[in-house]
Amino acid sequence: MKLDESLFQVPGVRRGLRFYVTGASPCPYLPGQLERKGFTHLTQDNPDALHDQLSRAGFRRSQSVAYRPACPTCNACRSVRVNASAFKLSRNQRRLLRANEDIVRRPVEANGTREQFRLLKSYLKYRHDGGGMSDMGYREYTAMVNDSPVQTLLFEYRIGKRPGAPLVGVSLTDILRDGFSMVYTFFDPTLKKRSLGTYMILDHVLHAVELGLPHTYLGYWIKGSQKMDYKRRFEPLEMLDGGEWRRLTAND
Repeated sequence: MKLDESLFQVPGVRRGLRFYVTGASPCPYLPGQLERKGFTHLTQDNPDALHDQLSRAGFRRSQSVAYRPACPTCNACRSVRVNASAFKLSRNQRRLLRANEDIVRRPVEANGTREQFRLLKSYLKYRHDGGGMSDMGYREYTAMVNDSPVQTLLFEYRIGKRPGAPLVGVSLTDILRDGFSMVYTFFDPTLKKRSLGTYMILDHVLHAVELGLPHTYLGYWIKGSQKMDYKRRFEPLEMLDGGEWRRLTAND
């Protein structure tokens, strides 16, 4: 890792931050491409304010680090967010909400539990077997969840309100001044008809609307990657283009 002079000046972000860049490695989304990430540490004065600034500049959080793509030959990764203040449910999304009316969202402190970890391992086995997180142990999971210097919650999703109701989804979510940032989500992969991944995004957007928060950040959309194209279904979807956020269009 080395200091990357080209990442020093990020529009809208305080000066004096030290940015670094990782080495290049094969891209997990686009065959034949290399990826690298520029990053800085959030363990500084007023990390919440810094995190807000970096999120608006297209950065994502992983534990105590904020990063964004800094790939040598590609700029396909674009930070996207749902404009919650203008969001309108489609017919299919309304149908999905009705199908999951028995699910209850509960915010809890960002402290990993064995129950959550068991759900994560089931999710990884069915959806990402052999991926980079497949060998994650319980300690690594709790570090991913607990090691946050900014305001973070876990949203647990359970079927019903009774004690011990089945846990079917979890979202590690950062709380920003202008909305939610969905850091990582996982869910029961056997409940395919519920489309829990889509449901949790819808729930975050609608919860943002309830709280008067304008945005729900969904990470990166990657043109040409089918894995990321589901994000287009949440309209209006905004993309960071240069230093400005604009609506993602059919031509993008």
